[in-house]
Order: sequence, then structure tokens, then C-alpha cells
Amino acid sequence: MRIAVMASGRGSNLQALIDSMEKGELCAEIVAVLSNKEDALALERARKHGIKDYFIPPERYPDRETYDMAVGDILEKINVDLICLAGFMRILSEKFVNRFHNRIINIHPSLLPAFPGLNAQKQALDYGVKYTGCTVHFVDAGVDTGPIIAQRVVPVYDDDTVESLSARILEQEHRLYPQVVRLIAQGRVVLQGRKVRILKEEVR
Repeated sequence: MRIAVMASGRGSNLQALIDSMEKGELCAEIVAVLSNKEDALALERARKHGIKDYFIPPERYPDRETYDMAVGDILEKINVDLICLAGFMRILSEKFVNRFHNRIINIHPSLLPAFPGLNAQKQALDYGVKYTGCTVHFVDAGVDTGPIIAQRVVPVYDDDTVESLSARILEQEHRLYPQVVRLIAQGRVVLQGRKVRILKEEVR
């Protein structure tokens, strides 16, 4: 399976995917990293590991759909099977999502459907929940509303700050995202309406 990762920042989840790939555990190849930020550390990580990197500046395009079309053309040209969003700080247009229907996944730092959108960790603390976590989901036209593939739970402590909670959630993100990509690459993720089934691994 050929994967592209789209990221806008430091790319720590990208690094987790790269590490898993280099250990031979991902069952997939990361063939490209794309970013809307020229100084994104994610692009540097890609270059360090010999992965093709693309910086696509949004200011060159008149609107979001035109930008997304250009990104989509790159993804199709390099024959990508799966698109992994890893801190990509742009909302994808409906046309882009439909173009790559059920081939885009995202990781979010909450137990969706709770606390979608930005600052999910602060939302969790402000609400006073005792548990939060992270979610990998298929991307649809909404904001963090796509079918849920897998989740990990993280406890919230009384003395937590946004920084401390974010760090513990991130540890689980780095474990969960490669696991989900591997399941998809193995053909074990089955989408039925809004529900996702994970098939058991065949015993050989």
C-alpha cells in the first residue's frame, strides 16, 4: 500500500509512521509527505528519511477548492492508496474528500464525537471529563465527523494542564496511528455505513 502523509507542523505522528515502516511493521510504504507550510518540520523529517516532500503554497491558489484540486492531482500522479492526515491544519473541501472517498484517515486528540475541532485537550479539561484519548477516523465532509476506526483512552488527572494531558495523549497517538494503518494495509478494516469492523488476523 502506498501512503501519503499530509502535515502542517512538526510531524510527530508522521515520525511514528516512518519508524513503524522502517521496522517493517507498517505493511505499507510512505511515498510522499505534503504540507501547506514551507517551514513544517514534517517536510524535514521526510527529506531525512528519503521520502519525497511537497510544499504546496496556498497563496498561489484563488480558493480552497482550487488548492485541493492541485493537491489531489499530485496524489493521483504518484498513485497513492491511502492519505493520512497528521496535523494538517486545513479543512479539506467536499470535492477533495469525495475524490478520495474512504481513502483519507485522520488522528484526533479526543474520544470523538466528544471535543471535535481545535484545542480538544483544553475542551476536555474545561468540561471536566475524567477520561479522554485519541481517535483515528475516516475523513468525511464534516469536521472530525467521519466513521471511527479505533480509539485509545487516556485518564485525566486533577492536576493536569493542557501541556501534560496533550503529552500523554500524543504517546497513545504514536502507538495507535501505525496500528490502524497496518490494519488497513492488511485489508482488515471494513466500513459498513458508519460502523467500522476490524477483521481478526488469519492464523497461518
